[in-house]
Amino acid sequence: MLVLLLRHAEAADRDAERYPDDSLRPLVRKGEKIQRAVSRDLRKRKLIPGRVFSSPWKRAWQTARILVEETGLPKKSRIATPSLAGTPDLAAISAAIGPVTPDDTIALVGHDPWIGELAALLLTGKGDGLRSDFAKSGVMGIDLDEFKQGAGTLRFFLRP
Repeated sequence: MLVLLLRHAEAADRDAERYPDDSLRPLVRKGEKIQRAVSRDLRKRKLIPGRVFSSPWKRAWQTARILVEETGLPKKSRIATPSLAGTPDLAAISAAIGPVTPDDTIALVGHDPWIGELAALLLTGKGDGLRSDFAKSGVMGIDLDEFKQGAGTLRFFLRP
């Protein structure tokens, strides 16, 4: 399977008064625009996921919505996945994903530093085994035979 790891698009700055709950910070227009371009580029490259799993935090959820819209997926393809809003737990993420086939492409939308740690776990077997500059709206493609530590092969890393 091909796993597309996406870091959410650019969001509003942290502001304890406007967003006392950090999970409610939304994307800004610039972030939406860049994410639309990145998502269209994925479509042009024929890197279209069958399902999009996203952290339920607003900025990731909005990023996943843009990916679904721009790649032409049905709205029901976007699935809230709380395990993508924290330190990577491969068992919980794998359970949320469910059964996959070798030909499946799935997307996981999350946050820094956790999305980078997830990439490191899948590629090296250790959460700190790989340092990457995972830009907002960045996409990393990892080939996996099974969803487990160290089982991945890096296919590409796209930065907007």
